[in-house]
Amino acid sequence: MVIPIDCPMISSEEATVFDAKVIGAARDLVQRAQGAGIMIATAESCTGGLIAAALTEVAGSSAVFDRGFLTYSNEAKAELLGVDPSLITSQGAVSGEVAIAMAHGARTRSNAQISVAVTGVAGPGGGSAAKPVGLVHLATSHHVHGETERAMRYGDIGRSAVRLATVVTALEMLHAALEAG
Repeated sequence: MVIPIDCPMISSEEATVFDAKVIGAARDLVQRAQGAGIMIATAESCTGGLIAAALTEVAGSSAVFDRGFLTYSNEAKAELLGVDPSLITSQGAVSGEVAIAMAHGARTRSNAQISVAVTGVAGPGGGSAAKPVGLVHLATSHHVHGETERAMRYGDIGRSAVRLATVVTALEMLHAALEAG
């Protein structure tokens, strides 16, 4: 039995989680990846699947989006992506080294030629002097050019804002990885 959900405030054409900037960036990335014959994978911690959601918001994304790994826990990072637990212990889950390992694991454990990974402190708690709220490490892995990493310090702008800003940066980094190849 299907139970219709009545939501008079949002029409089906308006219903989206993301703003026009994110949808435009995702659409452009999907089109360029399709033209290049490139598959994409994601490995997400602090964004909880939002990067994959942005990509799959685009019609036709199934031609280029292979899979997303949601690896919120350290155990998931190790089990699903092959991140060495000793790396997490020595560097911390929120580190460039772990982001690189996540991106590499997502690419090599999928059918993708490029991947992006994110790990960070979205807040409102959980930050420290060394790793404050708003710090996010992102990495891409390219089948030819290897890995790149970027640390972003968005600041304590609110959990949702940190996560959405990370999506924008991740899409930019995927675009750059695609252009590099």
